[in-house]
Amino acid sequence: MKFDELRSIGHNIADSLASGIGFLIGIYQTDVFGEARRNPEHCIVVDFLTGEIVEGRASRSLADAIALYGKALPDLCAKHRGSPNMFRELTARYSVDTHGPRFVVTVEDYKGHRAVDEYVGVLGRRIRILDHLGRVRRKRDPVVSRRGVP
Repeated sequence: MKFDELRSIGHNIADSLASGIGFLIGIYQTDVFGEARRNPEHCIVVDFLTGEIVEGRASRSLADAIALYGKALPDLCAKHRGSPNMFRELTARYSVDTHGPRFVVTVEDYKGHRAVDEYVGVLGRRIRILDHLGRVRRKRDPVVSRRGVP
C-alpha cells in the first residue's frame, strides 16, 4: 500500500471523529472539540491504533467512542486493502484556539515514513495560505522520511 493511502485512512478516521456524528462507528454523537476546549491544554490527543486518549481528559462517552474507532480501524484498512499493522503511529491532536477547531493527524508507517497533516474546522479542510503571488493555495505539510529529511 502506498504511503498516501495510509495518510488518507488517517484523515478519514480523524475526520469522522471531528465531524461529531461518527458514521464510521455507527452514528455516535460526540463533541471532541468541545471537550478539548474544556481541557487546560485545550487539546485531546487520540491514538487510533489503541483506541485510547493519550493526552487530555474526556468524558466516558467520548472515551467509549474512541475505543470504537480503534475497533473499526481494521475494517477501514481492509476497505483500502490494508491492515492496521502497516501503521507504526496513527494519532490525531484535536484542539481549539482563537481561529477555531483544528486537528493534526500524524501517520507513520512500518518503514518509518512519517507525515503530519493539519486540518481546520469540523469538516477537516486543509489550511489555505497566500503564495508569493497573492494566490490562495493549500498549505503543504512536510512529509518526513525515515531520516527526518523532507
